[in-house]
Amino acid sequence: MSVISFFLILTSYYVLRPVRDQLVGAAGSSSLPMFYAIVFVVMLALTPVFGWLVARFPRRKVLTGSYLSFVVCLVAFVPAFVAQDRIGAVALGRVFFVWVSVFNLFVVSLFWSFMADVYRSAQARLVFPFIAFGGMAGALVGPLLTRLLVVRLGVPAMLVVSAIALLLALGALLALFTQEDARDGGGAAPLGGSIVEGAKAAFAQPFLRYMTLLMLLSDGIATMAYALMADYTKTHFVDNAARTAFYANLDLWINGLGAFLQLTLTPLLMRGLGTLWALVLPSVVNLALLVWLAAHGPGDAVLFGVAVPLIAIVQVATRGLTFGMSKPAVDALYTRMPREARYKGKNFIETAVWRFGDLLVTGGLQGLRAVGVGIAGIGLICAGLAALAIEVARRAATSPDLAPESKDAAGDDQPTM
Repeated sequence: MSVISFFLILTSYYVLRPVRDQLVGAAGSSSLPMFYAIVFVVMLALTPVFGWLVARFPRRKVLTGSYLSFVVCLVAFVPAFVAQDRIGAVALGRVFFVWVSVFNLFVVSLFWSFMADVYRSAQARLVFPFIAFGGMAGALVGPLLTRLLVVRLGVPAMLVVSAIALLLALGALLALFTQEDARDGGGAAPLGGSIVEGAKAAFAQPFLRYMTLLMLLSDGIATMAYALMADYTKTHFVDNAARTAFYANLDLWINGLGAFLQLTLTPLLMRGLGTLWALVLPSVVNLALLVWLAAHGPGDAVLFGVAVPLIAIVQVATRGLTFGMSKPAVDALYTRMPREARYKGKNFIETAVWRFGDLLVTGGLQGLRAVGVGIAGIGLICAGLAALAIEVARRAATSPDLAPESKDAAGDDQPTM
């Protein structure tokens, strides 16, 4: 059930991503600092709320309430997207961009916190690649549905499709809760404790400090590519549906690469060499790609006889490696941290720190452009970030405060995937 639920969650999310990204493409990268500033403020406000919820209420209630609330919101957004041209991409983007970020906090991040709570370390190394692969399948189905349906039905209809997938995901999670509660009733109890204590732990523990720094470095590279892609789509696409279809195609390539890695290289690395290589290798590849971008500059690269924007290649490769390799490695490492760190420290890093990085990078990108730094120079700066990320990833995977990796294999008490 874990695989099925994550498949449906990412189907829902990746139907939404092209809808969100077409707003950014219509507004251009100059709007991103404002979008990310609003998101950062909202995340700072909601992170304590999230911690309070998981500290005071059973996870079943938190998940059910969160998912049903988002279904209602998706339906409520339909009239706004019908009137997108009248409202304006910037005005609608201020609201929807923030809302999708909150969606990620309460839907995607909470799912992984639950998975880290259910599976032991040895089980996680075996099961997490399959759960992530199920998610990658959903990440392929989501943009594929958008590409096939958006031109025929329009952008607003995609919100209804996303809502249906999210409802089905909730049903799968409730079935998993029933199995887990029967096996261990205590696991459904509230986490307890204080969000202040959880925040202190996030800064006090070496592993979480490494993950904070790695998040900032990796986000710098990904956000740079995202901002440059926004300028490309603003120049080349005018129609909302066509721009949404382009972003859906981009997500298909990204998630196709991620799915391929989940099926081939990632399980081999995590089972054979451990999480260290799965965490370090993406930064090594990023370094090579960014050096290529710095040397080549703006323009197209020819792949299999087809001219492809080089920035699109960078975005596909960096995001595909993140979702297909880095994410399952990071989530497996979190199983070796205390429960409070998984629910509070992890979500603090993946929300407030992540969004602060977005704001920092987009503001810095505008500053670099203002002083005349071109794509080649930006690529060289990001290559330096990738080189630093290699060492930070190595230290995170070998952090001394990680619990010893359990050697027990998955037994009869393993929850259904």
